[in-house]
Amino acid sequence: MEDLRYDPSEIEPRWQRVWADERTWEVPNAEAGQVAADGDERAKSYVLEMLPYPSGEPHIGHLKVYSVGDAVAHFHRRTGHRVLHPMGYDAFGLPAENHAIKTGQHPRESTNAAIAEFQRQFREWGISIDWSREFATCDPGFYRWTQWIFLELFKHGLAYRKDAIVKWCPNDQTVLANEQVIDGHCERCGFEVEVRQLNQWFFRITDYADRLLDDLSTIEWPEHVKTMQRNWIGRSHGAEVTFRCEDLSIDYPVFTTRPDTLFGATFFVMAPEHPDVERLAAGTGQEQEARDYVTRVLTETNEQRGREDKEKTGVFLGRHVVNPVNGEAIPIYVADYVLMEYGTGAIMAVPAHDGRDYEFARRFDLPIRRVVEGENPDGDADGLPYSGDGLLVNSAPQFDGKPNREALEAIVGWLDRDGKGHSSINYRLRDWLISRQRYWGCPIPVVHCESCGIVPVPENQLPVVLPDVQDYAPKGQSPLAAATDWVNVPCPSCGGPGKRETDTMDTFVDSSWYFLRYCDASNAQAAWDPAILREWMPVDQYIGGVEHAILHLMYARFFCKALTDLGHLDVQEPFAKLFTQGMITKDGAKMSKSKGNVVSPGAIVASHGADTARAYILFIGPPDQDADWSDEGVEGVHRFLSRLWRLSADVAGRPAEDWPVSPQGADLVLVRKANWAIDKVTGDMSSGRFAFNTAIAAVMELTNEVSRLRDEAGTGAMRFALETANSLLFSFAPHAAADGYHLLTGRRVWEEPWPAADAQFLSSDTYELVCQVNGKLRDRVEVAADADRESLEATALAAPNVRAHVDGHDVVKVIVVPGKLVNVVVR
Repeated sequence: MEDLRYDPSEIEPRWQRVWADERTWEVPNAEAGQVAADGDERAKSYVLEMLPYPSGEPHIGHLKVYSVGDAVAHFHRRTGHRVLHPMGYDAFGLPAENHAIKTGQHPRESTNAAIAEFQRQFREWGISIDWSREFATCDPGFYRWTQWIFLELFKHGLAYRKDAIVKWCPNDQTVLANEQVIDGHCERCGFEVEVRQLNQWFFRITDYADRLLDDLSTIEWPEHVKTMQRNWIGRSHGAEVTFRCEDLSIDYPVFTTRPDTLFGATFFVMAPEHPDVERLAAGTGQEQEARDYVTRVLTETNEQRGREDKEKTGVFLGRHVVNPVNGEAIPIYVADYVLMEYGTGAIMAVPAHDGRDYEFARRFDLPIRRVVEGENPDGDADGLPYSGDGLLVNSAPQFDGKPNREALEAIVGWLDRDGKGHSSINYRLRDWLISRQRYWGCPIPVVHCESCGIVPVPENQLPVVLPDVQDYAPKGQSPLAAATDWVNVPCPSCGGPGKRETDTMDTFVDSSWYFLRYCDASNAQAAWDPAILREWMPVDQYIGGVEHAILHLMYARFFCKALTDLGHLDVQEPFAKLFTQGMITKDGAKMSKSKGNVVSPGAIVASHGADTARAYILFIGPPDQDADWSDEGVEGVHRFLSRLWRLSADVAGRPAEDWPVSPQGADLVLVRKANWAIDKVTGDMSSGRFAFNTAIAAVMELTNEVSRLRDEAGTGAMRFALETANSLLFSFAPHAAADGYHLLTGRRVWEEPWPAADAQFLSSDTYELVCQVNGKLRDRVEVAADADRESLEATALAAPNVRAHVDGHDVVKVIVVPGKLVNVVVR
């Protein structure tokens, strides 16, 4: 066996050519949504990883997510499913555009170069992709249908324009995302950021808030992801109460979940983004101070403004509103801790019963009035702020002395009868702003006409193709505005002069429907054939990072619901099951070039082969948890694959021998171990938690057993055990496993059904007990299956090779693991 050498550089390309030449992983669509085009009536399985952004070359995270997805796809194929496992690229976006600004290279060129590298490496990894369905979201053949979806939403009132506050860099002349603002300055050029109002496009996702929330119960997603979505939607039950500014004769509604504390409201606070802040301050002498404060605050992110430890700041606006429950005039402030995203952008402040209001009141010396009895043990001398329940005090006579929760509904009813408030439901969710003043994105297919207003581009004129431009840097507007020949077009409605929309769409729009296009990727007449979507949707297993738990997953769910309502789909939820993989770190830290701890998949594949890289990344730990990369671990997995392949090649070269009908001795040990491995790996793959690490460990155990007994067991039992090991390993290391299985059987493992364990070999009157001393294997003994802990300990201590290593030492303790091992700890 010593002259046999495992050579992934020869084995892997050979099997990759087979799969590419025979288009092994392509799957045809069904005819009329009933039976597959090849007559295959197996159950479908749509396995999908979140499509990658192509930049440079794939990183270790790509290798992990696609190794996970490929293991699932292979398992489903061999357990009786028709598997759709496609691939594409989320190809629009800022990185390619910023590269173009720096280098002058067209984003299309750098994107296509990155896509080519992704294609090359993914094929080199042996990922079982249906490449016939591949596309990039920057392909006009794809974004034609992105534009069609936009028009459908626009036609039905789900896409609209309105003014919105944005963060603006006066030097770069562009809108900045929150993450591009660092300490109030542009991260690119360092200029101080300004706040402006721009007319922006939105999708009306708030119309779907209740369904997005309620339908979470219908999908098998990790509970922490569902919780993140529930919190983002933020449905709250309470009351909307009207406070009136008598000076300006304006009513300001506020939403509160605590109408029982209305009598304790001693001031009123507006979000800096509230459109009436300047109006309220006008003529009071507070205008400039308020304006300066708002400008300064709005350069901060909501996260910065909402930090618990942040000192409370604000400005009095010079006016008052009337508290409707007691007629008191209370002062109006603008303060950073109030966000426009919640409620109406204004709050009644109850400092005695809210921590943030309490801090603000202490800072600005405002009244604090207790209206609910109770003590906060961590509060001030008066036990405030207190946010718990208790009896009402200092309220109206008809409510004082009542438990606050009992009085809550009565107070709302009282307000409702007087026309001052009513019960209400509020959502944290806000409509989706999709406008981007950038070049490298999907053009918005509308024309602005002075006579007709906003006019949709006719469907037969789609796609509106992104034009080439000379300068990708924004100059106060989208770079597209400089393409005057493209911008100036006849109005599709009246034929008069019109101008195309120069904003492009948020790239999340592309990723909100790409999974639908995979089902019918070659359709040139429509975005999809509804019958084909009925065949494949929803995605049965979706796989990706938890960082997409809110935006991408929420937007995709919204698209499915909206398109179903418009009659284009028959599916309410896009992803039936979701798996979120953990991060791979190196030396205990997140990988980054600056830290010098980046692991290149390409380098690992070049030195050890794709199977080693794939198997190690799944063996390193539970795939839903973070794990730290170990070069020594890579070597260990490579040695395992080499051992299995060499054993397979060695046994394949021996004279054929029948499988033992009634195995005995070493043959029986191997047959039992092989059936145990089948049962173990099947359970780990079927659990939904994808315990690939323990599945691979089981194959390693089986391989080690074959190696240990290779001079005692017959060729038939050895062959059976090695066929089983290769068959089980194929999902994780497809090239080596395919080669080993073919050497042993002459057959293709991916065309074989998943192995089934023989129940008669899963139970036994005895088992082999592993005996260790200080964690090192020293002996093996046969013991009764029902042996108790004392018997196991005694048997292990009596084993000859254990005695040889224990004699002369003190036994510190004996660790007994029934059914598996005894470890004697000595010193």
